Order: sequence, then C-alpha cells, then structure tokens
Amino acid sequence: MLLNSTAVPAEAAAVGDKRNSVSLREQLKSYVRHPGSGLLALLTLLGALLTFGVLFFLIGYVLVRGIPYLTPELFSLEYTSENVSLMPSLINTLIMTAVSLVIAAPLGIFAAIYLVEYANKGSKFVKVVLLTAETLSGIPSIVYGLFGLLFFVTALHWGMCLLSGSLTMVIMILPLIMRTAQEALKAVPDSYREASFGLGAGKLRTIFSIVLPSAVPGILAGVILAIGRVIGETAALLYTAGTVAQVPGSLMGSGRTLALHMYVLSSEGLHTNQASATAVVILVFVLLINGLSSLIAGKVAKK
Repeated sequence: MLLNSTAVPAEAAAVGDKRNSVSLREQLKSYVRHPGSGLLALLTLLGALLTFGVLFFLIGYVLVRGIPYLTPELFSLEYTSENVSLMPSLINTLIMTAVSLVIAAPLGIFAAIYLVEYANKGSKFVKVVLLTAETLSGIPSIVYGLFGLLFFVTALHWGMCLLSGSLTMVIMILPLIMRTAQEALKAVPDSYREASFGLGAGKLRTIFSIVLPSAVPGILAGVILAIGRVIGETAALLYTAGTVAQVPGSLMGSGRTLALHMYVLSSEGLHTNQASATAVVILVFVLLINGLSSLIAGKVAKK
C-alpha cells in the first residue's frame, strides 16, 4: 500500500512534466510559424523586466541616498532652520489626505453606483459624465492649482490654506475614484444580482449587500491611487495650500505636505540630504498604505 501511494503522485508529476514540455514545444512551434507573436512575447517580457528593473532601481536609489540622513532631529515636532523637521509636513499630509478622501470617496463611489446600477445604458447623460471624467483625468496638475488659486484662494477669499488645497485635490482625484469604482462594479457578474433578486432582495439591498462587497478590491485600488496622488502632489498645492512648515491651528491655516517639503528643501539647495530622507519617508508611507489597503481588501473578499 505504501508503494502504491507513493507511486501515484510520482506518476502524476511525470505526466504533468510531459504535458508542460509538450505545451512548451507547441508554443515554440507557434512562435516559429508566426514570428509576429514571438516578437510580441519577447517585447512583453522585455517590458516587464524593464519595469521591474526601473522600480527596484528607484527604490534602491531612494533608500541608499536617504536612510543615512534619517536622524531624530528630522522628526522633531517643531520645524526650525537647523533641524528642517518633516513632522509638521507629515501631519499636514495626513490631514489633507483624510479631508480629501472623506469628500471625494463617497461622491465618487455613489456616482459610480448611479452610473452602473440606475442610469440608462448608453444615455447622453452617462456619455457626458464619462467624457467629463476622462477629460478631467488628463488635465495637468498645474491647471488644477491655478483653478484653486483663482477660485478657492482669491474668489472665496480663503487664502492659501489646507482647506483650499484639500478641495483642489478633491477635484483632481474624484474622476479617478469614480472611474475605478465604475469598472469594479461592472466586473461584478450579473448572476450575483439575479440571485439576490430571486431571493426577494430589493435593488438597494442587493447593491449594498452583494455588489459593493464584491467590488471592494477594485474600489480600494482606486482609493489607493488617489491617496498616492494626494501624497505626491506638489504643483497644485504650491498655489493653494502654501509652503508654511508648521501645523496650522485649523483647516483655514497654511501648511506644506511632505512632497512640498521635499520640493522646497531640494530647490533651496541647502538641505538636499534631508530632502532625500523625506523621500524615504514618503516611500514608506505609500507602501504602508498599500499594504494596509490590500489587507482590508483581502479580508472583505473572504467575507
């Protein structure tokens, strides 16, 4: 019995190896018959290798240049010209990201729900909304900054403050969240909805109990991209949030984010090492947010 039980997996593995070798041969033969497909496969492989190579090079470059200058003075609560602390900018980044997401995420998700679940497919209104979202996604960030400067800062007389910067970022990330949420909702099979309707659930209950939980990973992907855009933005916030290196007492006060802090330090040319250390903090910050979001998406998908 022991011999038979060990022989069966060995035979199965041998059969699997033969099948893999046969499929590999057939694939190579197809590449020989159709050189274009082989060329495309080679270009795809080279593109993937180049992407990974550039990614690892950038991460390694940032870590090597910045880690030696991560000193305790860099994380002081108060910013001075001697310690050039990034802690106020880190706090401002958290505040601006939270305010922007609190406004943009519900609007984008509910707009996507309406477009997918309620609006008539192919209607002119849906086409106009999608065209507007795609157009806004392609506008350079400096244009958003000038709009925020003219509207929030000047017309509304708010001045350069965190609220002006946050609302400018809301306009920037809203199309991104809406489009990714829309695609995530479209990816949910219609059989899920039909099964829910068959069990007697209504439209609203089906959306919030069946459709949205199934689309959470895709929606979170859009939210992660939006967070990354808020954290890494400089041009738009330079004209709306200001560059004061302190934590304001309210949203109506001016303050710089981490990306702006790094930009100011590098442009001055006096604290380039501290700017590299700030880049490391930004990188770790983004990786932590990505990991946390992936963990949440995995848990929701299991449920």
